[in-house]
Amino acid sequence: MAVTRQDEIRQFINNIADQYGHESFSLLSLLLETQEKYGYVSEQAMQYLADALDIPPAKVYGVATFYHFINLTPQGKFIIRLSRDISSIMKGAGEIASQLERQLGIQFGESTADGLFSLYWTGCIGMDDLAPAMLINQAVFTNLSPEQIPLILEQCRELKDSPQTLVSQMGKTMTTKLTYASHHADDGLKAALTMTPEAVIDEIAASGLCGRGGAGFPTGKKWRLAAGVQSAVHYMICNADEGEPGTFKDRVVLTEFAERVFEGMTVAAYAIGAREGIFYLRAEYTYLLAHLNAILKNRREAGLLGQDILGKAGFDFDIRIQLGAGAYICGEETALIESLEGNRGEPRDRPPYPVEVGLHGYPTVVNNVETLATVSVILARGASWFSAIGTTRSKGFKLFSVSGDCRQPGLYELPWGSSILELLKLVGGEGAKAVQVGGYSGTLIPSSAFNRRLAYEDIGAGSTVIIYGADRDMLEIVQNYLEFFVNESCGQCTPCRDGNVVLLKGIKALREGRSSVHQLENLLNLAKSICLTSKCGLGQSSPKALLTISQYFHDELTRHLIPVQTLNQPVSGHLSERSR
Repeated sequence: MAVTRQDEIRQFINNIADQYGHESFSLLSLLLETQEKYGYVSEQAMQYLADALDIPPAKVYGVATFYHFINLTPQGKFIIRLSRDISSIMKGAGEIASQLERQLGIQFGESTADGLFSLYWTGCIGMDDLAPAMLINQAVFTNLSPEQIPLILEQCRELKDSPQTLVSQMGKTMTTKLTYASHHADDGLKAALTMTPEAVIDEIAASGLCGRGGAGFPTGKKWRLAAGVQSAVHYMICNADEGEPGTFKDRVVLTEFAERVFEGMTVAAYAIGAREGIFYLRAEYTYLLAHLNAILKNRREAGLLGQDILGKAGFDFDIRIQLGAGAYICGEETALIESLEGNRGEPRDRPPYPVEVGLHGYPTVVNNVETLATVSVILARGASWFSAIGTTRSKGFKLFSVSGDCRQPGLYELPWGSSILELLKLVGGEGAKAVQVGGYSGTLIPSSAFNRRLAYEDIGAGSTVIIYGADRDMLEIVQNYLEFFVNESCGQCTPCRDGNVVLLKGIKALREGRSSVHQLENLLNLAKSICLTSKCGLGQSSPKALLTISQYFHDELTRHLIPVQTLNQPVSGHLSERSR
């Protein structure tokens, strides 16, 4: 009896499910592998996945539809994703978009009739210093010009029978001298293994290191809380889901200094008693997967991962990489954990916190890429060295992704406490009207406040700096932000899910001259309500830029309003007979 295509798909899914032990938490990995094999995940495939994992088909569908990079319909052999964040728009992404549409004869969201290309906008691919940029499958193209597009598309056509061989065309990120570059490999881990786990935690706490991912929670305190929970299992997770628009520091660190990150994970595992580490890598960085796996393989062979690491009896630890599938919200640690458990990446209610009840219900530490790379350096050089850098409350050095209206975008290492004005002089951004610190969810700083400090006690823990020149339209900027947040909302809570849609419609109406003073006031009041009532940081941050523009650039809002005299005029220019 001939084997049908459906039989083939069912057998393929059963085979890969066998590799994962038919565990429900492997759902995201199975979805990605199924898509890699067949180009998309069909309804039949979702049913087979449900059968293989013994979960409801509705759950498979719910997870599959949550992630932007999971396709439920056939796609072109080459999926083009053009970055649409504000740094990319400022550098000409709109012109690239028009050229792509002309050359392909389709609109965004469509596929060509020959099944070769699909064209999409995407939020941010971590290339803002090299914008405009796009992904084609797993290949990256940066510093794009309209003239390059026909050549790139022709290259794709020549490789239509082997699309996986398409090669990236990437520029090089400008960086200052980074401390990681002068760190001797694994000196931090070797030093840690001469200490007790408690002493390692004490050293990190004494250094004053706080999380470099945005929240700024003290790293030593987080480790101590997790280590103090009596449990047979602890997990160490690296959050490499760098999805904040304008951010690319993790991409540079993982490209050039990934060993520092894995070293930091191993130190953390020793400190908290973890045997398993998971490295959650954003889908947009899939092209780094082979590079990272090769480093892990080398570390296992060198005795830096596995059993009795570096001869330390009983210290067993290894790391696996979990790919994300395109969801900004998974940068939030509890949403990331939900994703690892095979669920939609929706933030959890807290408490309990992950250090108490995390992955699979066990105590879990989640640190980001920069934090863990810095751990390795602190253990090698000592807490006192690190704490002598920065300010009284903000210890050490910090990486900043800088893009926008400046002469030298790139990755900069600065001591905490540097002012925005000092940074602008360093990158050639003098004359800016505003600076966004911390990405879209961060803080918009007007030029009158450029003396403010990049520090926890002032602006906060943000790593992203987007510079807006004197001629930028602030209303266009806030519209771009809201389009991103509407697209990335997980949909759990009403204020974020529905409120941001109303804000976006209101901003569009305002830009088109269709709003009154009263409507603008209602919009600003709604923005305040969304900040106060949303469940997680996405909704709590999404209206902040609008409120800041209202405070510091109010004329850029009011100049679009319908004039009062227009509101008082009759709708028609002629009076009816009855009115006469």
